[in-house]
Amino acid sequence: MKYVALPEEKVRRLSFYLAMEEYVARHVDEDDSFFMWQVEPSVIFGRNQLIENEVNLDYCRANHIATFRRKSGGGCVYADMKNIMFSYITKEDNVSLTFSRYINMVVEVLRRLGVDARASGRNDIMIGDRKVSGSAFYHLPGRSIVHSTMLYDTDMRNMVGAITPTDEKLISKGVQSVRQHIALLKDHLSLSIDEFKDFVRHNLCDGETVLTETDVTDIEEIEREYLSQKFIYGNNPKYTVVKRHRLEGVGEFEVRMELHNNIVKDINLMGDYFITGDMDGQLLRPLRGLRLEREALEQVLPERLDEVVMNLRRDDFIGLLLCP
Repeated sequence: MKYVALPEEKVRRLSFYLAMEEYVARHVDEDDSFFMWQVEPSVIFGRNQLIENEVNLDYCRANHIATFRRKSGGGCVYADMKNIMFSYITKEDNVSLTFSRYINMVVEVLRRLGVDARASGRNDIMIGDRKVSGSAFYHLPGRSIVHSTMLYDTDMRNMVGAITPTDEKLISKGVQSVRQHIALLKDHLSLSIDEFKDFVRHNLCDGETVLTETDVTDIEEIEREYLSQKFIYGNNPKYTVVKRHRLEGVGEFEVRMELHNNIVKDINLMGDYFITGDMDGQLLRPLRGLRLEREALEQVLPERLDEVVMNLRRDDFIGLLLCP
């Protein structure tokens, strides 16, 4: 695996690194690429999330915390210069295999440092019963992109203040607060953050690809999409019915439907789930114009919904749509 380096090492906006992942996926011809980055205080939320549900915008504005949306699924995270973000780009197209391979690589690096780390759930790395890393992914043609947090340290006050997880999400993980839910790597290592980054790089990578200033200019062009207000805030579709539920092993769902005489005129799904297929073509479009009844739903929804949303069972999704 090759480490992707920039011609000038400096702190950039979080959106630049998201654009850099895309650029590497499209233009760097390596089977596997990896790079690390750090940012000034920022919140990054998932592709399918509503910003007002996930981010305390008043707190972020008052404390100069930037907000960004990414193109992968998953949940909302806080990042600052005290923790590290990992980016992994691979030619492997199988979601489960990509996730498993990447997380196991990172777990192995931590174990070489004497940290008792383990993979957990859909996308987490744990130390004991506390989370030290979470990952998300998305596809581009012929490539998979995985990015993850690595909590070396963080500003706990900002982390708690900037993100607004639901009580249901916290309860489902068996914790009472965000503070009790996370582990800080610095408490388990004698290495500084820079020493840790060097160790990771030399244990995961066997070479280097250095981008040029022209590459940086092209990345900045891609970044413009991530900085647009439309992309960050999205469109809030009209709706008459809202249903919220957390499916274990799948994620949190917020279903917004516009119903007339029990006919689905429009439907949108928000949440921290991971998309693995054609969400609109296989899941949403067949429901529009349909009567909201079990028999009708069973006729149009594919049996293997886990090929559209990671780990999603058809019966569970139908139950979510029909719940009071």
